[in-house]
Amino acid sequence: MPASEPEFTTSLGLLRWVGWAQQQAGLEWIRERDLSHQQGFVLGYLTKNPGAIQRDIADVTRTTAASVSGLLQGLEQRGLVTRRTESEDVRSKRVYATTAGVDLITGFDDAMRAAEDLILAPLDPDERDTLYHLLGKITAALPRPTRP
Repeated sequence: MPASEPEFTTSLGLLRWVGWAQQQAGLEWIRERDLSHQQGFVLGYLTKNPGAIQRDIADVTRTTAASVSGLLQGLEQRGLVTRRTESEDVRSKRVYATTAGVDLITGFDDAMRAAEDLILAPLDPDERDTLYHLLGKITAALPRPTRP
């Protein structure tokens, strides 16, 4: 093995490598659409949570309202999201992905399924099933991730 390639000597090291490969596939798909990771995440979030408020987006992205405001401004300038006031509180705006935004992000889940198939291609169906059950056994003993 050339010295420039990492050597993984633990199961968790190998799992991190698999996770990295999946992450890279997602980032490549998003970059092809001229989006940053955060922009892609927010568009995906808005397609599943239309009308979210900025504070909710800041919470789910684990960032500040000011950062979200700048991110949304960029998406708004590209015609990918709209912000609308829908109540008496003019400070609270609801955010929606536009049709162009939805169209741009549509296909991400399919791309991630294709990446999973590519990553797991060396395994036959029984091995994939075994891997799934072993990982399920490990994760069953771990604390559940929480959202902010």
